[in-house]
Amino acid sequence: MAGDQPKLFLFAVIQIKPEYFDAAKAALDAIIPPTLKEPGCHVFAAFVSQDRSNTLHLFECFEDEAALNAHYAQDYTTRVFKKYETWLSAPVEVTKMSASSRVSWEQFHG
Repeated sequence: MAGDQPKLFLFAVIQIKPEYFDAAKAALDAIIPPTLKEPGCHVFAAFVSQDRSNTLHLFECFEDEAALNAHYAQDYTTRVFKKYETWLSAPVEVTKMSASSRVSWEQFHG
């Protein structure tokens, strides 16, 4: 992990066409290990929704915008994004938040 604490938190809701769900989940799962090795990445985790079918949730914590942008520039990330263009059943809903204090990180991290 780079630095002291992440300053940028993202939560994405990704709705997938049913016929592409398994491939979409596998593609996202495949980029988790290399993403976690990127400088400035603290958390990168995908979850299958329990309340809506064919929905993935992605939770990410990065050091800052520069680290996030470096992630977006990775070949493996751009390949997955390209595939997702046809796999999505709705636009991805992204919530982006910034940490305002160390207390926020300590409360989150436990």
